[in-house]
Amino acid sequence: MKRAATLAVVVLASVACGGQDPVASSGPVPPPTTQATTPATSAPPASPTATEPPEFTAEVSRLNRDQLRYSWREGCPVHYRDLRLITMTYWGFDDRPHTGELVVRKTVTDDVITVFRKLYDWRWPIRRMELVDVYKGDDFDSIDADNTSAFNCRRATGSSNWSNHAYGEAIDLNPRENPYVTASGDTAHANAEKYTERPMKGKGVINPGDKVVRAFQQVGWEWGGDWSGTKDYQHFSKGGG
Repeated sequence: MKRAATLAVVVLASVACGGQDPVASSGPVPPPTTQATTPATSAPPASPTATEPPEFTAEVSRLNRDQLRYSWREGCPVHYRDLRLITMTYWGFDDRPHTGELVVRKTVTDDVITVFRKLYDWRWPIRRMELVDVYKGDDFDSIDADNTSAFNCRRATGSSNWSNHAYGEAIDLNPRENPYVTASGDTAHANAEKYTERPMKGKGVINPGDKVVRAFQQVGWEWGGDWSGTKDYQHFSKGGG
């Protein structure tokens, strides 16, 4: 009876496995394994890029009498209708772009824009650029504020003749860093005394033969720093004087 029972167990096992031979197991069957998956990672954020400064722009427009309330009057060598307002971009001492204004004779607007475009592209710093009328036409106050300006109907310093500024054909650029210096080495502006020597290093300083001087020379303007005796380091004018 024991042998018959054993045979019956074998036959049942064979049927349960689909007629295949049973497979011997040496121990407990391990649970099925699953393939590990790596969680998706997002791409790192792009590094921030510095915003490029705006391109240089310049707009030329006509002027009305009220805009030149202090700097123009009857009897000036150029009528205000022959002057133009240039509103343009300049690079500030704070290393940021700004918008400034210059009044010049209409015949030299292209010269001025050509030079100031270069200054902006070089990031050459300018303290401020306002009409001298902001200072009620007072040249001393405009210079003391380190203001870059152009037209002002006035006489040349120490002379009874008209200045080239009265013709709208001269520009004073960063007048504190580039003062008017007498032959004895003096300047009328106390805040400019440390800038009376040339050559010298400094922000917004103009030196003999540098790229600022050359840029003006290329459009036919002369530099007051090349004068003999008295030096006017701030001053550029069409044809000199």
